[in-house]
This record gives sequence, C-alpha cells and structure tokens, in this order.
Amino acid sequence: MSDYMVRLRRYYASYTVGFFAFVLMLAVLERYGMPPRWIGYSFLLLTIFLYATIGVLARTASVAEYYVAGRRVPAVFNGMATGADWMSSASFMGLAGTLYLSGHQGLAYVMGWTGGYVLVALLLAPYLRRFGRYTIPDFLAARYGGNVARLVGVLATVLASFVYVVAQIYGVGLITSRFVGLQFEIGVFVGLAGILVCSFLGGMRAVTWTQVAQYAILIVAYLVPVTILSYEVTGVPLAQLTYGRVLQQVQQLEEKIFDDPGEVEARRLFRERADAYHDRILTLPESLAEERRELAARINALKNDNAQMREVVALERERRDLPRNSEDARNYWETQMRQAAQRGAEPDHHMTAYPGQGGAVNEAARTNFLSLVFCLMIGTAALPHVLTRYYTTPSVRDARRSVFWSLLFILALYLTAPAYAAFVKHEIYSHLVGSPIAQLPLWVSSWGKIGMVSIEDINGDGIVQLAELVLNPDVILLATPEIAGLPYVISGLVAAGALAAALSTADGLLLTIASALSHDLYYKIFRPQATTQWRLVVSKSLLLVVAVLAATVASQKPATILFMVAWAFSLAGAALFPALIVGVFWKRATHAGAVSGMLVGLLLTLYYMVRVHFHSMPWLGIPDIGMEPWLGIQSTSAGVWGVAAGFATIIVVSLLGKPPSKDTQDFVESVRYPEFDR
Repeated sequence: MSDYMVRLRRYYASYTVGFFAFVLMLAVLERYGMPPRWIGYSFLLLTIFLYATIGVLARTASVAEYYVAGRRVPAVFNGMATGADWMSSASFMGLAGTLYLSGHQGLAYVMGWTGGYVLVALLLAPYLRRFGRYTIPDFLAARYGGNVARLVGVLATVLASFVYVVAQIYGVGLITSRFVGLQFEIGVFVGLAGILVCSFLGGMRAVTWTQVAQYAILIVAYLVPVTILSYEVTGVPLAQLTYGRVLQQVQQLEEKIFDDPGEVEARRLFRERADAYHDRILTLPESLAEERRELAARINALKNDNAQMREVVALERERRDLPRNSEDARNYWETQMRQAAQRGAEPDHHMTAYPGQGGAVNEAARTNFLSLVFCLMIGTAALPHVLTRYYTTPSVRDARRSVFWSLLFILALYLTAPAYAAFVKHEIYSHLVGSPIAQLPLWVSSWGKIGMVSIEDINGDGIVQLAELVLNPDVILLATPEIAGLPYVISGLVAAGALAAALSTADGLLLTIASALSHDLYYKIFRPQATTQWRLVVSKSLLLVVAVLAATVASQKPATILFMVAWAFSLAGAALFPALIVGVFWKRATHAGAVSGMLVGLLLTLYYMVRVHFHSMPWLGIPDIGMEPWLGIQSTSAGVWGVAAGFATIIVVSLLGKPPSKDTQDFVESVRYPEFDR
C-alpha cells in the first residue's frame, strides 16, 4: 500500500471518529437541556465549516487538478466520492418518501438507478477514461469532429445538470428552513454558500475530497434512525432484514383503516369536492363572479354579527386570493380538482404491484413502471457529472474498480430506503391515523409551518383519517426521528446527512456546468489562446452565476425533488446516451448523425415533458399547453421517446451520409480497446 493511501485512510478515519465524538457530545448536551435550535445550528455550522476547510486546503490553480483532480484519486475513494455525488437529495430524501407514498411502484427508482451503474461499468466508464480528457463534450468533439457536436453536448450537459442542481438546492432550502428556522427562500441562499465553498475554491480536487467526507456523514445519518426504530419495533437492529415483518403488520393496518366508516366518508366528501370544482370550471366565468359575491356576503354577515376579527380576516384573505380572471380560475380549480379527486380515490395497498381498480393489474401503471426504470438506467449512464468522475482515476483498471466500489457504497442506502418506508408507514398508521386532531404530535405543526404536512378535518369528526392527511414525500426521511419520538440530536444528524447529500451532488453538478461552459464553450471555441489562470477565473465566475440562477429557480418550489431529478435523467439520457454509445461501439456513426440525434432526442423529450406536466405556464404567459400522455407514459419517463428517436436519427442520418474518415475510425478503435496498464 502506498504512503499516499495510508495517509488518506488515516485522515478520514480520524475525521470519522471525530464526527462520532461530536454527535455524542451533542446528545449529552441535549440531556442537560440544550435547546433543539442550537443543536440544528451546531450541525449546520460544523459541517459547512468542515467542508469549507477541506475546500481551502484543496484549493488549486492547476487545470488538471481543477477539472479531474490530477487523475490520481484511488478507486476506493473515488467510489466513495461517486457515492456521495450520486446520493443526492433525491436518493437521501426523496426515495424513502416515494416508497412510502407509492409502495411497490417506487421500486422503479431503486432498480433504475442501480441498473444504470451496470451500464456505466460495461459500456462507458473504461472507454471514457481511456479517452482521458476533461468533459463529456470533449469526447463528443473528438469522436465526431467539429464544434457543433461539442456545442450540442454543452447544451445537453447544462440543461440536464441545471434541472438536477435545482432539486439539490431545493432540498437544502427544506433542511435549513425546518432545522434552523430560516424562511425557505432565505434558506436556499444560505445553503448555496455551503455549496460554493468547495467547488469554487478547488474544483474537482476539492469536491472529491469533500465528497468522501460527506459520504461518511450521510451514510451514518441515514442508517442510525431506522436502525433504532427497527430495534424498538422488532427487537432486532437490522432494518434491512426485519422490514418484511413490519410490512405484514402494515398490511393488516391497511385492511382496518381503509374500511373504517370515517375514512370512507372522508373519501366521499373529497370526491364531492372534486365534482364541485368540475362544475365551477364548466360554468366559468359566472362561477367566479358567484364565488366573489358569496364571499362578500359572508364577510358582511360576519361584520354585522360582530364576529371575531380573525374569521373576517380569513375570509378577506380568501377573497383576495381568488383567481383574477377565468383563465387563472380554470388553472387553479383544475389543480384543486385533481388533488381532491386523488384524496377521494380508493387507496392502494403498499405491496400491490401495478394497482388498478378491483385488484386488477393496471397496464398503464405497469408501462410507467418499466419506462421509468428504463429512463433512470439510461439517464444514470449518461449523466455528465457521474461520468466525469471516472476521468479522475489513475488508470482504466481503476475506473472499472471504482464503479464496483460506487455500487457497493450506494447499496448501503438503497437497501435501507424500503425499510424506511415500511417503518414510517407503520408508525403513521399505528399512532397518527385515528388519533384526535386536538392531540396531534408536535412534528405535524412543525412541518406544517413550511407547508410539508397538512391535515383537513373534512368530515368534522375531530379524528385524523388517512385521506385527510397530506405528507409531502420529501419530508418522510427528515421527519422520521420526530415521528418515532427519538431525541432531537438524531433529527439534527439526519439533517446533516441530508445536507451532505444535497451539497455533494450540487458541488459536482455546478462544477460540471461551469466546466462545460468555460472549457468547452469559452476555451475550446471562442478563445483557444486563453491562459490557464484566465480559464479558471472564467470557470469560477460562471459557477457563481449558475449557482445563483439555480437558487432563484429552487426558491419558487417548481416540483418535488424526485420529479425534478427524474426530468434531469430523461434529458441526459435522451440527449447524450445514444451519441455516447454509438460513438464508442459503431465506427459508421457520423458527425451529422450524432448532432441531429442529440438535438432530436433532447427537443422531443423536452416537448413531451413540458406538455404532459404543465397545463399552462402563467409566468411565461403560455395558456393551455397540456396534452394527454402518449400510451399513458408520464413526464418523469419522457426520455423513452427521446432515446428511441435519438438512436433512430443517428443511425438513419449516418447511413445516408459518407462514412467517417479513417482517423476517426482509428480513434474509435483506440477507445474501444483500453490498455489496462495505462
């Protein structure tokens, strides 16, 4: 073992021991009365200070160090860094929540993401490392020739990575707003400072060594709460092995809860509400005017009866928030109608695969499951910030080995996510559903203040029904310690882990975007004579601009974390995967074929995604753009169409044109057969 590896292991072992000592110290202080908010601040400040320290120590002015960490990251540590880079807010926060809400259907994310790494190991990582440049657009330009392929590669890289990084910053906003007490929009920009301290100072070198440290925090934070919960519920502290037993209990609770008279009545009332919204939409604009008149009459009646001022203020606020015109009313009421209809629908059992009416298999659910698995696999294999990590290893052999280590480190989290869903659902069904609304646990109001949990007593019985409870999937993991009644220091630990997951991925994504813009666009196309120092200045400046733009978009809460991440995977897969695969394995692929295939795949995916998910875009002044999904496939799987169209376009256009030059074909040959001693 080299002295370099020995030093690395010693440093990170000491760091891990120190972190455990810090957590134990906070646990002791909590027992002696330390306020929860101080615990939250302690975790936030310490972890960001730690990452900033690594960023400062790893700062560099070398291009090779900044873009690819000097190509000397050992396979094990690159696997840890890739694991942290990969386990974003979607994996850490969103996956457990999706499995909680969707049950069997949520397994598509686990299967797709892990399967994608098999494609990376077999089809791309060793060949890109053999190529040995800095970015994915670098490979596209070298393989297909000319700057057009590079430009399209930059466009796809920036678009997919930007959507992905917005999801990470959104996650940071949730964490800071809940555990530090900041307003969500402010928390987004506070978290942004933590993101920038690493990637801004030292590029890939700083990001890599920070991500190794972040992996240690996030995996400990992920495993501790569910391990304690498993021990309390089953007596065995191995949640990954015991959650099957808990799922059987959940199934029994479902049978009881779903048929409860109060539950049945609540669902009926929500369906009636959906029908009422539907009637309002059909009678626009008269229904909007009638709504205003009714609210005005109720406000006047309350004032004449000398009612409490808070009731009058609430109705005046409701009148003020009414849509201003028929188009706004239609969009708003359609959203409310869908939400009410969803809450009024028959609930699905957690373990039912592809649920449909009457227990029958829903073919649309099956199609969406399989198409989502496909998109996530293809997207994983094409994500620029993941593929770039394999440029940092010393050799092709290390690139292959680091994929193995990446999967091993990621497996620790993915085997645990289904256990989280099972144990949290057991706690909710056992202790929250059916309890008096007047005696709700504190975590409900705490998360309700930031809009992540809500309860509406629609049938007025003062009891929490399942249909009356709304949980944002992004809150399940973060709220688990509070739901289970664990000490607040465990909540702080989970928040620190979620913050590490979001920051690690955001660092990698921002660096990928900045590298594509500064290296591939500015240096390779517009100013090839730029000095090394000036290239790094441009990269850091662009990184700052992109980070602020992403934080601005995230502050608008465009969608849930997992939705945004799924979109990013579809965009990356459709735009880049076909061009990368045929670029490595088919010598006949031409420049025109690759460019047209990337554009067709990207644009078709974007078109489908926007029109299926958004019924209108009022902020852009675009009304009525929604359309029915093709074959029932939802927007999260839009890449199905883009990948197919991209492959077909590349093949057809390439066959219609002249074959590539002999130099290009020789280049493909050299990449296809890596020399393992290089």
